Formats: sequence, structure tokens, C-alpha cells
Amino acid sequence: MNRDLEDFDAEWLETNGLGGFASSTICGRNSRRYHGLLVAALDGPVRRFVLLSKFEETLTVGGERFELSTNQYPGVIHPAGYRYLVEHSMDPMPTFWFEVAGFRVQKRVFMVHGENTTVVQYDITDTQAGGRGYTFELRPLIAFRDYHSIAHANGALNGRFEEHAGRVTVRPYADLPELHFAHNGSRVDAAGNWYYNFEYKVEQERGFYECEDLFNPFVLRFEGNAGETHAVVVSTREHTAGDATRLFEGELARRNRIRAKAASGRPLVVALTKAADQFLVKRGGGHTVIAGYHWFTDWGRDTMISLPGLAIATGRTEMARDILRTFARSVDQGMIPNRFADGAGLPEWNTVDASLWMFEAARAYVANTGDWSFVRDELYQVLVDMVEWHCRGTRYGIHIDANGLLTAGEAGVPLTWMDAKVGDTVFTPRDGKPVEIQALWHNALLTLKQFAEQFGDGELAKALQARAQLAARSFGSLFWNAEAGCLFDVVSDNYRDAAIRPNQVFAMSLHYPLLEGERAVSALRIVEEHLLTPRGLRTLSPQDPKYRPRYGGDIRSRDSAYHQGTVWPWLAGPFFKAWLRVHGATPETVSRIETWLRDFEPHLGEAGLGQVSEVFDGDPPQRPGGCIAQAWSVAELLRLAVMLGRLFGGAE
Repeated sequence: MNRDLEDFDAEWLETNGLGGFASSTICGRNSRRYHGLLVAALDGPVRRFVLLSKFEETLTVGGERFELSTNQYPGVIHPAGYRYLVEHSMDPMPTFWFEVAGFRVQKRVFMVHGENTTVVQYDITDTQAGGRGYTFELRPLIAFRDYHSIAHANGALNGRFEEHAGRVTVRPYADLPELHFAHNGSRVDAAGNWYYNFEYKVEQERGFYECEDLFNPFVLRFEGNAGETHAVVVSTREHTAGDATRLFEGELARRNRIRAKAASGRPLVVALTKAADQFLVKRGGGHTVIAGYHWFTDWGRDTMISLPGLAIATGRTEMARDILRTFARSVDQGMIPNRFADGAGLPEWNTVDASLWMFEAARAYVANTGDWSFVRDELYQVLVDMVEWHCRGTRYGIHIDANGLLTAGEAGVPLTWMDAKVGDTVFTPRDGKPVEIQALWHNALLTLKQFAEQFGDGELAKALQARAQLAARSFGSLFWNAEAGCLFDVVSDNYRDAAIRPNQVFAMSLHYPLLEGERAVSALRIVEEHLLTPRGLRTLSPQDPKYRPRYGGDIRSRDSAYHQGTVWPWLAGPFFKAWLRVHGATPETVSRIETWLRDFEPHLGEAGLGQVSEVFDGDPPQRPGGCIAQAWSVAELLRLAVMLGRLFGGAE
């Protein structure tokens, strides 16, 4: 089989429910600094360290060595084991088949939920049925560094290892934990070698050119005849090789339970339900949402937008409750954290929209569960305080103007989801009154009014109704762009931003809309004409002189395009929800959305296998970029697919 190395660039991802993960490309060539067989979350979901980068794998038959690994070094690919790779599957976990010298090697990789543990199993069969013997070698390459960093050869690394019966333990640095390799091998040989200058292709494309050095402390050797299974359990815990089968069966059962929670048997719904599980992780005694893999941690905005799709649409309402509780306990001055610190330190409360999205997440939770007691006991007073803080003013100039609209802004601090910034440059400044913030504020007021009525707080309900009515009147007079037939993106005291952006969709998609009737029809038509693509909505009209058609290059190039035309798939959820509200659930409307979702399905095998990317290029063919797995991308597409299936008889 003659295939180019680029045919194997798609990436697989395993997660452990703690924020840790294992990931690489199909052929095992690590193309990112974030790739590794064990990226452990030492203080889940943060303090992530690449402990084990990879295994170098060699099959020796009749004295001839066959290297199954693939690496990129300056000017050369060595070894080129991808030439022996004939098949792969991600269901139920990453599995790869190599054929070499009449042998078939099956490699299976999975992580154990709730542990910083990766299990790698190799089944080796003789396709010639000759019962021939072989030697199989594994050379672990360790990094033991923060997952954002790069390792270099150094004299501080402790290259010694301890060998016990069926287990090898290393601890290269005293301030990091021991790493245990439980195995059923025949022999352990000392190595103590540095492998120099690994190149990471994607990092180079992203403007990072530094090479990495990795250390090989020992060699595991397996002597056997065809038909044997060789296992290695790599963990910060002590396991035995015999645990591998038990761990596999337990993880398979857990994944089958997740699959069983899918709202329908439709392949897209099942796939997205499985994908959703990878973002739901522990934080302390509660739960949270990883915004994206490989480099994001848990972000308030992403969590609240994603919660209905990741947890409620997948039937995991207890998880949704736990996430709401986690963030409710972190509210400060009426704001939920935008981002928890990646390690020690205080959270960052620097967003105007994350807190408002929490109202919608809470509304969706109670609408689907009827769990009013939780809302009353743990959320209601928190939400009341949040509204009061916004009314009297909180951080970054966030406050209510006399016209009832929410204004925000501080020089050099982007507060909305369009928050790209490098140095002192804010690429999409939106100080003043952004359109989606008004939609979220109006929605928050009426959501809290609903709660107040439920709990017999009539005076507060009346006051909230009055605030919502004032906001709606002011919005209608200030935000309608009659010339363009849609909404202004931002309104300030002396400026109205007429850029055609997707943010106006939220005025029609939220539970309590601000824009209805003919204006809504017109605005959606403009959004469709300028922004809709097969992969989501553009962030800026291609007719705008500031439009950037491609997302790529170094950090400045990427961030300057991030919200200046780049397509975001999560925006398809609110767009089509608005479309259904404005045009009704007619057969034509439902069919159109079904067609869009069906055409999107091939992407799940394009970048992150079984996952949905963060962004795509603005111009065709909408090449994927950013994170290979983004929480709100999965969440909004899943919520849309489930909504069609439940409410409108969408195709199974």
C-alpha cells in the first residue's frame, strides 16, 4: 500500500475525566508538543504534564528488525513505520494494525477514567500460520515537562529506574511523581539515552520552531510466539500487567453506558454523545468542562454555552447540576470566572458574557429536569446577586445605562467571546454595548423573573419585568440597521458598528428573544447570505475590508484572523435554532437543517477523529484549525441534532 505520510496526519484523542489525555497522529508521529501517551493532570483538571511522550516499537523476526514507529527529525522521517500501517479504528478506542514480515500487529491504546493511566496492548499474530517466534521491543521516551513547554537534554534528569517483578518505575525529577510501567515482558534492559531534535510539524506551522529531546531510560523486551498479547500499564499509580484486561473491560463497559445515553441511534448523535464525554471532567469535589483539546482548561463562557449540549442532551443531568454548583461557588462581584488558573492562583473574572450564559444554562437545566429545589437552594440567590451587581456596576466598567442596556469596556481588555489579543493589540475591539450582550442580559432578566415567580418573589419579578421591557425598547430603537436590514454589532455613545457578524443571531435564538417578526426574517437572511458556510458561521462578512479568509501561521497571524472571518461551527447551533423559530418547523426547514448536519458528518474523520474542530477557514474549502476537539462545537451540534430528533421528527 503506497500512502503518503500526510495521509496519517489526522489525530486521535483519549481522555481520563481528570483533564489528562493521550493523543497523537494515526501513525504515531507526534506532530504537536501536546502529543503524548500520558499527559497527566496532576491537579485535575490543571497542572498537565507530558510524562510519557511515546514508545519506540521494534519487531524482530529471524534476526531482521522492523521499526513500527514514525518520527520527524530535521530533514528526515525516521523510522518510517507508517509504511506498515494498514488499518485503524477509533471505536471503541484507538486501535492500529501493522503488517510486516508475515506478522500482523494490533496496537490498542486507552486511558482509564479517573486515573492518570494509559494502557497499551499489542496482539501479534503470524499471518503465515507458521508459529514463528519473534522479539518485540518497547523503548519508552519520557519528557516529564509542562505540556505547554519543550524538553531539552539536561544533566538534572535522574536516568535511573527501579525494577520490581513486572513493573519498572522512574522518577526523573524530584518535584514530579513516579511513573510506573507495569508489563508482562520477558526482560528489562538499561538504556539511558537521549533522543535529540524531534520536530513537531504542526507546531512549526504555528510559528514554534524549537525541537525537543526525549530520554529513554530502559528497554522492555517481549519474547514470544504468534498469538500472544503484550501489555503495558503506564500510570502514576501502581498497577500490574494483569490489570490491563480488567481495566479494558471496565473502560469498555463505561463507554457502552455513555453510548446508551445517546438520545437516538442516529450515527451523528451517537458519535457526538461519545465526543461530549471527553470534555466533562472533575474539578476538586465537583465537575467542570474542558473548553478544548489540547491546550485549553475550563473556561466559564465555554462551560455555560456547552452545558446544555454536553450534559443535558446526553442525559447526564446530574453532571449539569454539579457543574452549575461548581461555578456558583466561584462567583465574585456578580461574575463567574472566565478562566480558572492553570495551577496555583486566583481565577480570572474578565468577561462580560460568561455570567449571563449561566442564566441560560440554569434555565435549560430546570426546563429539562424540573429540579426547582436545586435552583432554589443553590442558584437562586447567587443569580439575584449577579443581576444586582450588574445593575450597580462591577469590574471592567460593566454596568446598566439609563436606557436599561448593559455596557462594558476597559481599554485593552476584550470582554466578549471575540477576545483575541496579542500584546497590546485587541483584534476585535467591542467596547460599549455589543449586540449579543444585550440579548443575553434581556434573557437573564426574564429567566430570573421566571425563577422569582416560581419561588413567590412577586416584587422582584415585577422589577425584573420592567427592566426587561426597558432594555427591549432601547434595543429596538438603537440596534436596528435599516440600511443593511440587520442589527448593528456594537453600539456606543458615538458609534454604531455596522460590521456584519454572527453575534446578532443570539437576539433571535435565546429562549427570550429580542428580535422577532419581519426584522428577524431580514436579519437572518443577511446572516445567511454573508456568513453561513458548510462548517458554521463566519465571524465577519467576506465583503468587509477587514475580512481574513485563512486561519493559520504564527500566533499573531492566527489571532488576527480568529474573529475576522474565521468560521466557528458552534455558531451553527444558534443560527439554525433562530431559523426554526423565525421560519417555523416546516418540512422544508427541517430538511434543510438535516442536510447541513449530514454534510458536516465527514468532518468527524478529518482532523480530530470522532471530534469537532474549534474553527475553520472563512474561504472554501473551510480547512479545519485550532483545537482538534472543542467543547462548544460538539455541544451545539449535538443539541441541534437532538432538538430536531425530539421536536421535529428528524431523520434517524
